Amino acid sequence: MTDFAVLRAPSQVLFGAGMAAAAGRVAAGHGRRVFVITDPVIAETPGFATVLESLADLDVAIFRDAVVDVPRSAVDAAVAAGESWAPDVIVAVGGGSVMDLAKVTALLLAHGGALEDYYALQSVPGPIVPLIALPTTAGTGSEATPVSVITDPATEMKIGVASPHLIPRHALCDPLLTVGAPPVVTAHAGIDALSHAIEAYMAAREEPSADLVLGRPQVGKNLLSDTLALTAAGHIAHNLVRAVEHGDDLEARTGMLYGSLLAGIAFGNSGVAAAHALQFAVGAATHTSHGLGTGLLLPYVMEFNRPARGQELAELARVMDSPGDPVDHVHTLGRIIGLPASLAEIGVGHDDLRGMAEASVGIKRLIDNNPRPLDADALERILDAAWHGEPSRLSAVAA
Repeated sequence: MTDFAVLRAPSQVLFGAGMAAAAGRVAAGHGRRVFVITDPVIAETPGFATVLESLADLDVAIFRDAVVDVPRSAVDAAVAAGESWAPDVIVAVGGGSVMDLAKVTALLLAHGGALEDYYALQSVPGPIVPLIALPTTAGTGSEATPVSVITDPATEMKIGVASPHLIPRHALCDPLLTVGAPPVVTAHAGIDALSHAIEAYMAAREEPSADLVLGRPQVGKNLLSDTLALTAAGHIAHNLVRAVEHGDDLEARTGMLYGSLLAGIAFGNSGVAAAHALQFAVGAATHTSHGLGTGLLLPYVMEFNRPARGQELAELARVMDSPGDPVDHVHTLGRIIGLPASLAEIGVGHDDLRGMAEASVGIKRLIDNNPRPLDADALERILDAAWHGEPSRLSAVAA
């Protein structure tokens, strides 16, 4: 298959301790009227105060009511506040939900209509209100991706709005903003970042064409996404436990944020696959966090995909300095940082697995990006292994 590469990313990335103070000068390049989106917790932090101080010479309105999982009520409230302010630029300060809310707010302020109008791939007609993203967790990589994940009120499941136009114009990645994240947030966000890196590296490989690269925001495994994903996996694997156990360790926080950023750019171009598709169903049923679900499911998806991605698993073992098999390494990392041992442990009944598999198989954008074909039976086998807490259960049916 012919090699190819695709890179869509923020037009400017500023990474390093102290970069939050650049927000004001970056925003001023787009105009005077700034709409800041954050959540009630982040709004009380010293890092947020640093961002506000940098914006002191501009006209600022603040929306503090972002909510986890981006329910429609939060979207409606943010859009209403934004319409009354008519901003030149939006500044998002927070985790993935804050940045995802900011993306769809910038979309609806620019183009109007209902959010459902943009569920279909490539349905965003043009640029959105310029967006500056400052992540406060090392996890989602949303500061660099073309996707906003929101909760659809009709199904109560998460759905992605995807378009290259949603990529923030500027990503200001300051590890000092992540130091205050609690251990459980650090753990769930961090293992989510690792799932982005690994699923990006193990994604399906497509035959390159103009229709492929222009028709989809995420185009499968390619040369640039591979390079970024491998580097990300190494940084995250080497720093995750330390960041969870020693939250004031700036070196570990820096390594995690760098890994999360690179993983975001990687999967923003390649896409993710089965672990994320299954998490949508698991998260909707158990009301557990996105990172917990992707991290718990990741080693099982890796094991299922082993026959198609043996070389990739060997490379992952190398960059992560895995003491043995990389699937076992990822499974062990999850346990060390406090992830549940199994789906059963978070309240999933064995009788629920088939319904979750059938719900997940319809998420075509993710299912079709898996390196091995997936149907409801295959997804149920993955879930069954995760319910028992044993990735090795998939080895007998791997071929």
